[in-house]
Amino acid sequence: MKAAPPAAGRRKSLVFLARFLALLVAFYLLVAWNPVNDAVVVPFTSAIARVSGALLGAVGEKVTVAGTEIRSGAFAVQIENGCNGVEAALLFGSAVLAFPASWKRRAAGLAAGFAVIQALNLVRVVSLFWIGAHRPALFDSSHTVIWQSAVVLASVLLFLFWASREPPTGEAGEAAGRGA
Repeated sequence: MKAAPPAAGRRKSLVFLARFLALLVAFYLLVAWNPVNDAVVVPFTSAIARVSGALLGAVGEKVTVAGTEIRSGAFAVQIENGCNGVEAALLFGSAVLAFPASWKRRAAGLAAGFAVIQALNLVRVVSLFWIGAHRPALFDSSHTVIWQSAVVLASVLLFLFWASREPPTGEAGEAAGRGA
């Protein structure tokens, strides 16, 4: 196998970057649109709150969940956009969809990546609630510095891991992969 000339590599990188940015903007606009936010994102976020509440209950926290809020006698948290894992999933999804791989491999990558990001986000929500209830002085830094960075970094690293295991297809291979 012969390495692509540097100009061809730069072109492929620019095409990936353009696709990635276009998809990212389109997805962010879609989820920011009130009908989509109200019909999809808010119910999804409520489900995250319910699962997080159940996990907190399993570790002995006495919590109640109402919509996107988790509350105990000591602490309450409202899960909002930016804290529901949707943005990290959109970042990951945009990169996967922009990457030159077969549609079958992209679909598998999207499904696995979404599951991993949401599992990590559940750990994030549960741990942040616990920190807020038991170590409130650490909540703000844990929320904004540690966990926000960790979830975004995890989505980037997850994409890099997926992409390193996916042999990129050429234009002809990509066209053939669309039916795969």
